[in-house]
Amino acid sequence: MRVFDDIVVGSGVSGLTMSLLLAMNGRKVLLLEKNPRIGGSLSRFSKKGAPFDTGFHFTGGLQKGGLLYDMLSVLGIRDAIEPVFLSEDNANSFFIESENRTYNVPYGIQRMKDQLKEYFPKESAAIDGYFDRVLDVCEKTPSMNLHSLTANQSHINEDFIALEEVLNGLTDNRSLRAVLCGFAMCYGVRPDEISFANHSRICIGLYESVARVREGGTAFENAFKKKLTEYGVDIACNTHIVELADIHGKKVGRFILSSGEEVTAQNCIFTIHPKEILKVLPQEYLSRAFQDRVSSFESSTGFFSLFALLDEGQEEPNFGETIVSILPHTDITRQLDPPSQGPSALVVIKSREDGGDKKQNVICALEPSSHEHVQQWKDTTVGKRPQAYLDYKQQRIDAMTERIFSVFPNYKGHLHVVDSASVLTFRDYLNNYDGSAYGVKQKLGQYNLRGRLPLHNLHAAGQSALLPGVIGAMMSSFIVARALIPEEQYNGFLRKNVCS
Repeated sequence: MRVFDDIVVGSGVSGLTMSLLLAMNGRKVLLLEKNPRIGGSLSRFSKKGAPFDTGFHFTGGLQKGGLLYDMLSVLGIRDAIEPVFLSEDNANSFFIESENRTYNVPYGIQRMKDQLKEYFPKESAAIDGYFDRVLDVCEKTPSMNLHSLTANQSHINEDFIALEEVLNGLTDNRSLRAVLCGFAMCYGVRPDEISFANHSRICIGLYESVARVREGGTAFENAFKKKLTEYGVDIACNTHIVELADIHGKKVGRFILSSGEEVTAQNCIFTIHPKEILKVLPQEYLSRAFQDRVSSFESSTGFFSLFALLDEGQEEPNFGETIVSILPHTDITRQLDPPSQGPSALVVIKSREDGGDKKQNVICALEPSSHEHVQQWKDTTVGKRPQAYLDYKQQRIDAMTERIFSVFPNYKGHLHVVDSASVLTFRDYLNNYDGSAYGVKQKLGQYNLRGRLPLHNLHAAGQSALLPGVIGAMMSSFIVARALIPEEQYNGFLRKNVCS
């Protein structure tokens, strides 16, 4: 029987981060992944010779001194991740269809404030008030700075106030509120459900800079894999835990794997969906309150994704330097509500990618979706879905392309859809619990699963634990690792590496 210090379950960016943090601190680690390859939603796929991203498209925090920059520095992989920064002047562009108007939003908080005041000259006080509160939240949050990282994350007043409530208190201007809420697509929760604090923590990185990464999520996969190999981490793909055995004193003694192997470890850290964790834990060790808590977690929005190529010569100048969000109207809450009728937000992400022997114009369009939209086919599997499902996909493709043509009329006749994906696609190809883009909602008044579980040598981390996205998922591992590595050793490790 093999013996490990730690088992990490799930090889998304949180599991990769956790495995590397532990290994760099001298621990023997086993990383388990249910899929044939590591990476989770970081993974890319290729069609027509071009690479397409699945779950990772862009990020903030990659500028020098940014939170992601610092985490990658600690992990020793910063130089392997090459940021491609979007235009400082209009990294995010919001086109509101009901107004037939575009709002170009730069990054850099002062630049954002100046630009918004040009669009909304009567709203200067509201704009200043909004960004002052965002900065105040982040300054009061220890997890936003590796130098002040603590295992216990205390709450502040803004953790108990909805984003919508704060914006309504600042301004009556619906267009301004829509632009400020537009980043909700980056975490998939309605403005009346997300706390202002978590909205601020998620968005601050995107306010400071916006970047894609050269080679997308594959760059992260390759960098982590090289470093994990260097530190001797055992990686077992197509493998998961099927049983917890020899439980004494609320500690697991043996972990039985789907391969039939049995291993022992001091700790096991789950970075998978909380409801998948619940399936593994023996019910006799779980309180009814704990089971009810996890069962009540709601999923964030998923996406229906369209993957396309644009003919050479049809791209506009500075193609790929702006992320375009097409909003049908100013009510973001309604656009992120699955039962709502009518069009929802549509995000168009453009990039120039290496496609074999030439550069290709790649477009990925994302439209909010949920399991309700595909409920009638939830028991079907890849390659065995009925014609009605294929018709549903085609209808969404047609509607999305028409909206893209309304903003980019020169694309008509030159945009070639090469693939598409529903939430079922993401569920089945990525072993994603329900196909949602960000796991469990970061919901006002809800305490997501993070840290120690009812069995005391089991822990939870991941994108549903702290905050969604690459930064939130990685930071959850940095926080949970503090409970597993001696404090003095961990503090010294962070100090040594974050400044390098």
